[in-house]
Amino acid sequence: MKFRFNPWYIGLTILLFLIEVLIARYVHDAFIRPYAGDFLVVILMYCFICSFVQAPVVPVALAVLAFSYLVETLQYFNLVKRLGLEHSRIANIVIGNHFSWADILAYTLGAGFIMLAAQLLRKRSPSGATGALSV
Repeated sequence: MKFRFNPWYIGLTILLFLIEVLIARYVHDAFIRPYAGDFLVVILMYCFICSFVQAPVVPVALAVLAFSYLVETLQYFNLVKRLGLEHSRIANIVIGNHFSWADILAYTLGAGFIMLAAQLLRKRSPSGATGALSV
């Protein structure tokens, strides 16, 4: 693992962040907002980390997945309420306040997508390398 700035990943991070904001602001349905948003947030966090760190795909994807599971577990234990922040909109958005197994599945699928995309890109590359992605 080495530290370096990757403009390709920061661009993806900004794009995914904007998509997440648009979903949160304008989409009020029963599928895209709750599930696609959770799927994309794992990819967003992965891209953000890869904006500054060059490391193999699997460990970074699994670290992001573990962090996502941790946040969901904190929701299970009602951390926002225990901290007395239930009236804080930011705390409710960042930490969340509702545990869901469907969220766990969406996070897992997001991490799986990252690893699958890296494998597919590696196989398509003539040298076996993926450029921005490395396995």
